[in-house]
Amino acid sequence: MRELVVISGKGGTGKTSVLGSLAALAGRAVLADCDVDAADLHLLLRPEIRTREPFFAGHEAVIHHAACTGCGDCVPVCRAGAITAGNGTFTVEPLLCEGCGLCVRVCRDGAIAFPSRRCGELLGSDTRFGPLVHARLEPGGESSGKLVAQVRREARRLAAELGVDWLLVDGPPGIGCPVIASLSEATAVLVVTEPTPSGLHDLERVLELCHHFGVPARVCVNKWDLHPALTAELEALARSRQAAPVGRIPYDLAVTAAQVQGRPVIELGGPAAEEITRLWERLQAIGGASGS
Repeated sequence: MRELVVISGKGGTGKTSVLGSLAALAGRAVLADCDVDAADLHLLLRPEIRTREPFFAGHEAVIHHAACTGCGDCVPVCRAGAITAGNGTFTVEPLLCEGCGLCVRVCRDGAIAFPSRRCGELLGSDTRFGPLVHARLEPGGESSGKLVAQVRREARRLAAELGVDWLLVDGPPGIGCPVIASLSEATAVLVVTEPTPSGLHDLERVLELCHHFGVPARVCVNKWDLHPALTAELEALARSRQAAPVGRIPYDLAVTAAQVQGRPVIELGGPAAEEITRLWERLQAIGGASGS
């Protein structure tokens, strides 16, 4: 089983559109959406959810009004300003609570509980291209890196159980904790970038990250024909960082039409779909996730 993680230096470069089409081309594969902060692979794959598992991370303070005497000692120690008073009743605002637990320690009446915080849910779904493991992080939810790790762990377990050839992962954008959690122990990365100055800057950062973790990287330039000269710069940068350029996807209105219809562009055809098909062939020819 080969694992390919598709990432980008910033949001909006088209990595999810590319991953959705790769899923349609792969045949037997398990899919994972690790962009838990803004998951959208399901918009293309229209999954049928079959399992839900709550995700807990950190803690939050909860004041039990029956035990609270209204002393107010908890208010000044809350540096997040999460505790408010109204009509003699103290309340914790969950979205502001940082989960430090100091209010619990200073409460002389033991009126503040400190339960685990539910931050989202882990989902297992079926799609027409294979099983999908994905997640939803609730507004203000934390520990997205931990949730990403859970998504990948479940996806790997499922891939091993089913004996599939590919695990295809839609990773988060950027270089932060969720991206690092997506890359850990991955066998190859496909970086989707675009020919803009910010694309050049962000590609450099994300290739440095891949090099740091020793993960072989490939580079694909989306909408390359909007700026051929900058595309050449992007590919030169990739080669200088031992990352092979493997695809140039042209600007194609069929991509937008596919997004509106909630389908991978590979199902509509057109220049972009043709190049993504060649991209998939190149990934297989060079060993894909094996990095050979």
